[in-house]
Amino acid sequence: MLQFIKEGTVIPFMKIKGIVEACCILLVIASIASMVIKGLNWGLDFTGGIIIETKYSQAVNLDDVRAAYAEEGITGVTQHFGSTRDVMIRVAPQEGLRQQVVADKVMAAAHKLDPQATLSRSEYVGPSVGEELVQSGILAIVVSLIAILAYIAFRFEWRMATGAVISLAYDVIIVMGVFSFWQIEYDLTVLAAVLTVVGYSLNDKIVVFDRIRENASRLPRDYTMEHLFDVSITQTLSRTIITSGTTLITVLSLLIFGGTLIHGFALALTVGIVFGTFSSIYVASTWALVLKIERRNLLPMKIEKKETDGIESLD
Repeated sequence: MLQFIKEGTVIPFMKIKGIVEACCILLVIASIASMVIKGLNWGLDFTGGIIIETKYSQAVNLDDVRAAYAEEGITGVTQHFGSTRDVMIRVAPQEGLRQQVVADKVMAAAHKLDPQATLSRSEYVGPSVGEELVQSGILAIVVSLIAILAYIAFRFEWRMATGAVISLAYDVIIVMGVFSFWQIEYDLTVLAAVLTVVGYSLNDKIVVFDRIRENASRLPRDYTMEHLFDVSITQTLSRTIITSGTTLITVLSLLIFGGTLIHGFALALTVGIVFGTFSSIYVASTWALVLKIERRNLLPMKIEKKETDGIESLD
């Protein structure tokens, strides 16, 4: 693997863990405060609304369609589906705005662009469906974190599992805090991005934890736990830079050139990758140390027993 860090170098990450953790806690508090005070700007997937689908006789430009809809006083999320001849608009629920009125205005705008345009679908999605999606989304995140806690506790150690889950919760809260503070629309694609961030960030933490466990039985016994963590994180840093860097390039390309339809998805991934990489280095490891993890907690049972027998024989 390509190495950015000179062999033998040890970066003292844990030396400033207290300052970094305080900053992380402040960010989490600010994100939660924003969600409580400002709330999330729920998309139509969660709030419900009116969905109108039209079919044109030839390909149409979405900018032209949006402009035509705006002239009729209709605004919403407009996108192609299936082909460039099919257009769907989702209009947020408004008091006094009826489904038939919206459909008539949409078709009036469509006929200005293409007299042969036809109405494919007109549907109203109630808010009860949106509430169910919100509950399902929250449940999906909670269940995934519980499953991750159980998996890491089984594979590594409960202190590491707790640190990993805390850091994953941190990643999720920061992403949602960004969307709340700037009131960016939070829809199903953003929820999918949040769950993707959880999986991506978990992979980073597993790599770091695996190296820490390996070094626990390989490095000299006089190393402190903080130094053991510093060595392990430094050794995996090149891999982290390459993986996160290449992924971030792709996601930033989506964010810049992907357009409005996937802007929220790309933004959530961008924020999640940046803070997820950061939490893999600091948050998860810091909490494991806060919970007083020791070298013997990481040693395989046969090695720990061998060391114990050796001490007893010396006595």
